Amino acid sequence: MICHTFGVVLRMSQCTRSAAGRVVVGMSGGVDSSVAAALLVEAGYEVIGISMRLWSSGSESRCCSGDDCFDARRVAARLRIPFYMVDSEDVFTRTVVEPFVSEYLQGRTPNPCVRCNQFVKFHSLWDRACALGAHWVATGHYARVRRDSETGGAELWSAVDGAKDQSYFLFAVGPEVLQRTLFPLGALTKGEVRARARAFGLPVAEKPESQEVCFTPKGEYAGFVARRAAASAPPVPGVIVDSTGRVLARHDGVHQFTIGQRRGLGLSAGTPLYVTAIDAQSGTVRVGPRAATVAAGLVARRVNWLGGAPVPRGTRLQVKIRSRFAAVPASISAATADGFELYADDGLAAVTPGQAAVLYRGQQVIGGGWIERPLRA
Repeated sequence: MICHTFGVVLRMSQCTRSAAGRVVVGMSGGVDSSVAAALLVEAGYEVIGISMRLWSSGSESRCCSGDDCFDARRVAARLRIPFYMVDSEDVFTRTVVEPFVSEYLQGRTPNPCVRCNQFVKFHSLWDRACALGAHWVATGHYARVRRDSETGGAELWSAVDGAKDQSYFLFAVGPEVLQRTLFPLGALTKGEVRARARAFGLPVAEKPESQEVCFTPKGEYAGFVARRAAASAPPVPGVIVDSTGRVLARHDGVHQFTIGQRRGLGLSAGTPLYVTAIDAQSGTVRVGPRAATVAAGLVARRVNWLGGAPVPRGTRLQVKIRSRFAAVPASISAATADGFELYADDGLAAVTPGQAAVLYRGQQVIGGGWIERPLRA
């Protein structure tokens, strides 16, 4: 096994050499990326493993921790493939962590996993692939890439295992990178992946997976945001009000709330109350019954159209506004290169500014963008 720290950064336009059978695999030390690497070795690819050091802030770190990197190195040794460590902490801090804090302080709810894929993981993998003469990059995401039979362009499709599908988190990956991306787990279930890990004799076959934001202490997003913001722009206290404007409670900052939230509000009421709106400027958090969280549609900006052009007005698609929400039928009422508006057939619960709205045609991802605001009927 070869183990180095690899620091060469090249832009896509500088990538002129390639080896059709060579692939750079992002290895996090978990079972999914490890099996992805093993499947590619088995398929005859020349595989190079890459682990990224993303966050090293003491006890708060679960981003490719020392243990995870050690596990990735052990897997690479088992597979007899070269292995490199890449320091991506600066770009991760700038493009993921700092926007995460800023968004919460503005009363929005960020999605750091999408931003990490968009600005860190796939860019870093592609830069290293170019420098190493590789033709492909690969990860352990549960998603599929298909080729358009007419144009040959890459299409992003959801995984066979709907319970593990991660296509929602990948909508912002650029088409030029998607064209050279492999997702070896896209046709497998999680159970099948575990079985493959055991069959390959991988040392991480029984390693548990994490579903939390990896750079914050488990379940303590608000505390993380408050600590990171304390020196420059500490959270501003405010009030929680009902639909009439009556003050129900006071709070220490809007970063503690998200649209649709019910638990942790510190309220005692005869009926369940949900966060329906957040005004960061005044520090006002508005609550109401669940029905008040339902919007007719939404406006999204900073869109990535995977087909290269916006869909026509009136196009019927499905939209997913949280990774764990089901995709629901909707009609596009307006679309440009940078944004779209849509109305859902049966409304949308908890339309949350800062989250992603991802558009599907069946299992194919058409594009997606960042939610700006809900649309009322």
